[in-house]
Amino acid sequence: MPSFDITSEVDMQEVRNAVDQTDREISTRFDFKGTDASIELKEKENEIELHAPTEDRLRALVQVLEEKLVRREVSLKSISYKKAEEAAKGTLRQTVELKAGITQDNAKKINKVIKDLPLKGVNSQTQGEQIRVTGKKRDDLQAVIAKLKEEDLGIPLQFGNFRD
Repeated sequence: MPSFDITSEVDMQEVRNAVDQTDREISTRFDFKGTDASIELKEKENEIELHAPTEDRLRALVQVLEEKLVRREVSLKSISYKKAEEAAKGTLRQTVELKAGITQDNAKKINKVIKDLPLKGVNSQTQGEQIRVTGKKRDDLQAVIAKLKEEDLGIPLQFGNFRD
C-alpha cells in the first residue's frame, strides 16, 4: 500500500548561514555603520535574537534577515516574531522563533483537510511530529499532496518517505 510522510522541519544549517550572511551585511552596510546592530542565533532555544538602536534599524535588520532566509530557501512560515522590547542603553531587542514540527492543532487541521477530500481508501494518522498518509492508489496520494500545497496552514510542509 503506497504511503508518504508529512513533516515540518527547518534546515538549521541554512538558518545558520542566513544569520551569518545577515551579520556580515550589517557590518558592511552604510546605514548600519556605528549603530551597534547585531544578530545572534541561539540554537538551543531555536531562536534568533536581533538588537538594534532604533525601531527603524530593527525593521531594516528584519528585512535583511528575511531576504537572506528566502535566498537560502528557508520558508518564512517557519519563523514568528515576538514583540520588540527595550534592552540595555535604550536599544531594542526582538526575538525570532523558529517553528519546527507539526503541533497537535496543525495535525488536526491537516487530517481534516485529508478527510474532507473525496478520495476513498486514503487514511492519515499522526505519529509524533509527523503525519503518515496511506492510500490504495499513488494518484490519490498525489492529489492529497497537491491539496495540502494549496492550503495555507501557516507552517511549511515537506512530503517525504514516499513508498509504493
